[in-house]
Order: sequence, then structure tokens, then C-alpha cells
Amino acid sequence: MSWQIADVELDSRFFLGTAAYPSPQVMLDAVRASGAQVVTVGLKRQAAAGAGGGQPFFSMLQELGCHLLPNTAGCSTAAEAVALAHMARELFGTSWIKLEVIGDEHTLQPDVFELVSAAATLAHDGFQVFPYCTDDLIVCRRLLDAGCVALMPWAAPIGSGQGLINPSALRTLRECLPDTPLIVDAGIGSPMDATQAMELGFDAVLLNSAVSRALDPVRMAAAFKWAIQAGRLAREAGIMAEQDMAVATTPVSGRPFVLG
Repeated sequence: MSWQIADVELDSRFFLGTAAYPSPQVMLDAVRASGAQVVTVGLKRQAAAGAGGGQPFFSMLQELGCHLLPNTAGCSTAAEAVALAHMARELFGTSWIKLEVIGDEHTLQPDVFELVSAAATLAHDGFQVFPYCTDDLIVCRRLLDAGCVALMPWAAPIGSGQGLINPSALRTLRECLPDTPLIVDAGIGSPMDATQAMELGFDAVLLNSAVSRALDPVRMAAAFKWAIQAGRLAREAGIMAEQDMAVATTPVSGRPFVLG
């Protein structure tokens, strides 16, 4: 299961967000149960007054021993995202950044024009950029041209739990970008969705709400851990092709026989 992304070798293919848990302790327990080695943190949201953010929260994240992937959640312009990314690098000492530039407050869909602009600037500034993007192939190619180290296309709108609403587009991305690390991000609702993404050949899954909003976030984190591993193993083993007609499992010879 070992794989490499942005010059870091990982054993887990589960990236987990750290927002909206019932308590900090539940968040810590869920991350440990997930086996995730990469956790995301939104600076604008976690540092907000009264949200339990600030330095104590960041120190707690560092205790997990995971790779931190700060994100620019809440930004609506390239300039705002670039400024926040530089703050994140100063605070966490990492060049990794999950780049989010939101263009619509209703769907939380990325503004692809601002996203490509911010990605080019940050890559030039030495960041390893992980952009949250749509499943549009041309946009994804522009982001790679801008210097992104991976792509994080959505499965569905953030926090919607709709699962993979356009598996055909995601399959196209995998087929057309065979050497690019692809991480499904946003919209995952259940472990079944995560398994489906991995069976399509994606390298990892990133989610937050499906765990943090569960009745038991710790058990749900464990469920996603095993679902992601199962999907990856199925992809590597070779999933049987669908058939238009029934195909007998046991061949019929036309003559009865008895096994003795």
C-alpha cells in the first residue's frame, strides 16, 4: 500500500480533515482510528474567535505526528489565497498547501480562473500545491501546467454527501492523466463512495464531514480506513468486467457426472 506524493512516502491513502468534530478529543481519536498520515487544517476557520482555534489547536495537531496539509478554505480570490498560503508556511513550516479559491457561496464550487492564477504564483514561490478543483479535464491540465504536484477533483459539492455524482468524468481524468496523483476531495458521504473512488484508480481520498458529522466519528473513521484499503486492493487485483448477459460460473459439459 506504500506510495509517494510530493516527495513523501505514505502507507495510508486516507487524508482526513480536522473541522467540525464534537470535541478536540474526538477529532484526535478519529484521526488515530483512520490511520491517516495526512490531515488538513483551514487557517481562516480554525483561527476564528470562539471556534476553538488558535495556537493550542495547532499544537494539538502536531502531536498527531501526521503531515499537515494547510488549506486556504474561505478564500475567494487568488491574492487572498496566496497571502494565506504564505501565512501557513510560516506557521507550520511546510510547503504543502491545499489550494481552495471558492467562486460560488451556494455550491462552494472553485473559481477555476482564480485557482489557476493562484496555483502558478504559489508554485513559483516554492509551494507544493494540491488544488481543490472540478472534474474538468482542461482545467486539470492547466493546473498541472501551472506546477501543481497533485490534483484534488471534487466528487460532489463540499459537505453534500452525494458521493460520486459524475464517475464518468472522474474515470476520464484517471485515464487521461495516468501519472498524476489524483485525490478525490469533497462530497464523499459513505465508505461505499470511498471504495468506488479507489476502484476507479484514484490514489487517495480526502474527506471531513462524513466522519466529523457521524454519530460515532471514531468508528466511522475506521470504516473509511478499511473501505479505502478494500477499494485499492480491488483495483490492483483486477475487477471483473460487466457483462450484458449471464455467464455461468461452472461450465456445463452436457453430460452428468459425479465427483467421487
